[in-house]
Amino acid sequence: MQDKIKEQIKIALKNIGIQAENIVLEHPADFKNGDYSTNVAMVYAKQLKISPKELAEKIVSVLLPLLTKEGIEGRFLIQEPLSNSLLIKERGQISKIDIAGFGFINFYLSREFFSQSIKEILNKGDDWGKNEILKNKKVMVEYTQPNPFKPFHIGHLMSNAIGESISRIVEFSGAETVRANYQGDIGLHVAKAIYGLQKFGMPDKNLSVSKQAQYIGEQYSKGSDMYENDEKAKGEINTINKKVYNKSDEEINKIYDWGRKITLDAFEEIYKILCTKFQHYFFESEMAVIGEKIVRENTSKAEGPEHSRGIFTESEGAIVFKGEDYDDKLHTRVFITSLGLPLYETKEIGLTMTKFEKEKDLDLSIVTTAIEQGEYMKVVQKAISLMHPELEKKMKHITHGMMRLASGKMSSRKGNVVTGESLLHDSISIVLEKMKDREITEEEKNEISKIVGVSALKYSILRSSLGSDIIYDFEKSISFEGDSGPYLQYTAVRANAILKKAEELGFAPSPYQGEGRGEVLPLERMLYQFPEIVVRSYEQLEPHHIATYLTELASVFNSFYANTHILNDENQYKDYHIALVQSFYTTMKNGLYLLGIQTPERM
Repeated sequence: MQDKIKEQIKIALKNIGIQAENIVLEHPADFKNGDYSTNVAMVYAKQLKISPKELAEKIVSVLLPLLTKEGIEGRFLIQEPLSNSLLIKERGQISKIDIAGFGFINFYLSREFFSQSIKEILNKGDDWGKNEILKNKKVMVEYTQPNPFKPFHIGHLMSNAIGESISRIVEFSGAETVRANYQGDIGLHVAKAIYGLQKFGMPDKNLSVSKQAQYIGEQYSKGSDMYENDEKAKGEINTINKKVYNKSDEEINKIYDWGRKITLDAFEEIYKILCTKFQHYFFESEMAVIGEKIVRENTSKAEGPEHSRGIFTESEGAIVFKGEDYDDKLHTRVFITSLGLPLYETKEIGLTMTKFEKEKDLDLSIVTTAIEQGEYMKVVQKAISLMHPELEKKMKHITHGMMRLASGKMSSRKGNVVTGESLLHDSISIVLEKMKDREITEEEKNEISKIVGVSALKYSILRSSLGSDIIYDFEKSISFEGDSGPYLQYTAVRANAILKKAEELGFAPSPYQGEGRGEVLPLERMLYQFPEIVVRSYEQLEPHHIATYLTELASVFNSFYANTHILNDENQYKDYHIALVQSFYTTMKNGLYLLGIQTPERM
């Protein structure tokens, strides 16, 4: 409906002599002001040297026959003396258009439209909200990116929540989605961890994979401290780093192979809790070789005519890319050091080219990282676009902010440094504590606490626009009232309980009863908006639009629930109200899915 109205407004403006490329059509905050509103008259009034209100009246007068012709509308009747208010007498999808304020044009959808919308939701079920913007497209989303030998930190948790949600939004928009994970399995951090393991000993191999990985992370922290404060240790760690690269030490190779496997296995346990599965795992150790070859082949001093492009240049023994030569917003970055070591930038080139090689028909590569990597990624992408212009529009980089605890202390409830893994388990533990008196099996308690605990964290991350820093509050995040993941889950569970009760009583949802109603409920006015929200979330790659919508929808549903005796025998619209509950549950469940959040059967 939104697209139909926009298109007709464009045609109306063209008839008046205005060529409009972009029409802004919004949902008014108050339903009293219509279901859609546009300020287009205020935007273009100066062009015609008339008042916005006059232009609004001209637009509306041209719109009427257009809407009727398109089948969007029935017959309008101009109501005198209110010439700025137009009402429908016949059945159609728009019941009224009026002009408000200085020239806002408001559109009111009809009773028939909302009844048809409920039918559509019931018919589509799990497909409700899907679109075909990316039909026949393949999109790779790279996210999470934890490094073996280091803890799974909060930034990885944020990247995972955002990347998984974007992957699902992309799928909902018709694309084949390929999930990818890029991990740093070489580098100084590996040497620091191995140094710690050699100096302080290996963990008990009878410990769980998670505990062994935690121990490795602790040794990495000790190695890091010693690298900064002990010159002798620093020299030994640098030596280990070289041996890891050239695989020249048998003992170090054994520790490396063991530690890499343990930490990667531990990450898989976390992905399982977070409901994430990756199709591709890329590693720095492999990308470094590929990237270095590409950079050297495209360096100005490289020999041979095929290497004459000179995208990279030698500078004081290093190889650099002078970004400011192509864009004054970019800067020079080193890709290969004077010691001949490839840096992150070089590995990123190897990674990007490997992605498009492995998935030859890839239409788009989306990468999500922390915000501090934004500037260097711009330089890398510019360098790639010079080598492969066809890839310039196929690379998209999005960034997220930082997370800190409301207490200001970066330590978990158990007194440890906060990692993404500890934060996840603490969130689950708090929910489990609150459920200790529930009369359900321990297995159910554990399963529900996991689902609800994960939702608390994911929603806290996804409710804010990307790039925003997040202050995480344990108690607020698990509240069943207000702005939280568990609140949305609880509202969905409540709706599902009504549906189950209705089924027990022999009642069934019927969208047809709605056609006889005069009043349009706020819940109906919210439900039909869901597909628009999904489209907006994809176009902006911003999951927070879905989170905000679901919170508003839950609030409207709870008001409907409080003011309506849904299953009462005296309720003449009982079957239609059940249809509304079913439509709400479907919308909420599909929306939570797009946030990477499960909907439990009960709470």
